[in-house]
Amino acid sequence: MSRVNLCIYGLAVGVGQFGILYFAINGRISLGLASLVIQTQVFFTIGFAMLFAKERLRLYQALAVLIAMAGLVIIALHTNATTTFMGLILVVFCGFSWGIANTVSRRADFINMLSYVVWASAFAIPLLFAISFVFEGGLDNMSTAITSAPVGAWAWAGVLWQSWANTIFGYAAWAWLLSKHSAAVVGPAPLLVPIFGMGGQQPIF
Repeated sequence: MSRVNLCIYGLAVGVGQFGILYFAINGRISLGLASLVIQTQVFFTIGFAMLFAKERLRLYQALAVLIAMAGLVIIALHTNATTTFMGLILVVFCGFSWGIANTVSRRADFINMLSYVVWASAFAIPLLFAISFVFEGGLDNMSTAITSAPVGAWAWAGVLWQSWANTIFGYAAWAWLLSKHSAAVVGPAPLLVPIFGMGGQQPIF
C-alpha cells in the first residue's frame, strides 16, 4: 500500500470533499441543493474509470447518466436566494474530489478497507487544521467555537454519525464496493442522497 495513495485519498475526501463542502454550505448554497450537486461525483467517477481503468458503459447506463445529468442541470438552473454561483462551483469541486477519491481507492490493492479509510483520514488533519486556523481567525476563535458548540443530544448524534457511521463504516463499505464492481454499477448509488437531503430541509433541532 502506497503512502501516496493513502495521502491522495485522505486529502480528496477529508479536504476536497468535506472541507470544501462545509465551507460552501455556510451561506453559499442550500443544504438540499448541495446534497444534489455533489452527486456530480457520479460523472467524475465513471469518467475516471473509463479513462484509467478502460471501463465501458452499456447503452442503458449511458442513457441513465445523461438523464441524471439533465436533472442536475435543470435543478441547478432553478436555485433559490440562498444559493450563489460560487456555492455551486465549490460543490461541483467537491464532486470532483470525491471522484478522485473513488478512483484512488480502486487502485489501492488493499483488502481491509476499514483500515484504509482510517489511516487515509489522518492525512487530512494537518491541512484541515491549517484551513480552520486561517478562515476562522486563529486559535482563540477556534477554541471559542469548540467551547461554545452545542452539547445537546442532537449535536452529539450528528458528530457520532459523521465520524463512525458515515466516515468509518460508510466510506469503508463504499471503497469495498468500488473494489469489487465497476464504477458504473456502484457510482450512481448516492443519487439517493438528495432525496433525503432535499426532503430534510427543515431543521429538527
